[in-house]
Amino acid sequence: MKAVLFREHGGPEKLSYEEVPTPVIGPEEVLVRVKACALNHLDIWIRQGNPAYPMPLPHISGSDIAGVVEDVGSHASGVHVGDRVFVSPGLSCWRCEFCLAGRDNFCRTYSLIGAMTHGGYAEYVKVPVRNVLPMPENLSFEQAAAFPLVSVTASHMLFALAGLQYGETVLVMGAGSGVGSMAVQLAKLAGARVMTTVGADGKIPKAVVLGADAVINHAKENVAERVKLLTEGKGVDVVIEHVGPAVWDICLQSLAKGGRLITCGATTGAEVKLDLRYVYSRQFTIKGSYMGTRAELVKAAELMGQKRLISVIDRTYPLQDARAAQELMLSRKFFGKIVLVC
Repeated sequence: MKAVLFREHGGPEKLSYEEVPTPVIGPEEVLVRVKACALNHLDIWIRQGNPAYPMPLPHISGSDIAGVVEDVGSHASGVHVGDRVFVSPGLSCWRCEFCLAGRDNFCRTYSLIGAMTHGGYAEYVKVPVRNVLPMPENLSFEQAAAFPLVSVTASHMLFALAGLQYGETVLVMGAGSGVGSMAVQLAKLAGARVMTTVGADGKIPKAVVLGADAVINHAKENVAERVKLLTEGKGVDVVIEHVGPAVWDICLQSLAKGGRLITCGATTGAEVKLDLRYVYSRQFTIKGSYMGTRAELVKAAELMGQKRLISVIDRTYPLQDARAAQELMLSRKFFGKIVLVC
């Protein structure tokens, strides 16, 4: 089969389109013929080299996958050859106390397809049968690949961790990102007042279409000051953040007293400064988030099937152009998801 892989860590030039052996499935695994695979910043971090994700090389990235079942293991039930499916990106043991309690993203062995295992930058991928879910009938393969990781992440941040309530105000950093585009939609569906940021005026109408009540161009405006103006000096109840140091102070300054800041990423660096006096005097809650549960993903898929939630796709590339796709992601000149098609 054809696949895009890297044999050593480094820049996009390390990606190579090659012929590799087709995966051989085990008794509880499924072979999926990949039709579409969406990019995530995780793909870039792994390619660059990240001690949190040690893996043998060469490696095939890609966590968000949709396709057709090609083969089914002897002990894999509920799935049939020819089924149109999308893949749940989280890998859990389903035996530990966390998995049995429905907190599978806390599993002691938790990892991601495309991180610790080979992923979807390929014509075929093998995954555990538990990770294969039926595609909503109204979705294309590109749309089905574009929502799993970002929707489960955004849902977990907004509801499981922030406890967002009807009528509250939420600030979503970066509406043009995958997580941001989903968080805007989900917060609006929950009855919140939604504010969000973008980096260019051309992205403002796109954010409004997703449900944002107010869109702030962070390249032209002081986000915290605009938030205070829009909330009559109070600030927002919840901030959804996945950028890191570049926006950290802005996020804290935008919070109301008793506000909740949920963070899931560090695309601009790993370290921030924190004045604890400011945190406790304003009674903030700060929580870290990593992915979400399979149940949360199933709920997101239901919303996709009902057309209450949509995949936001900037553009697609053929598999062999994965390098160009990653370079576009690095440029940040996109809105939504970038998808590879096979």
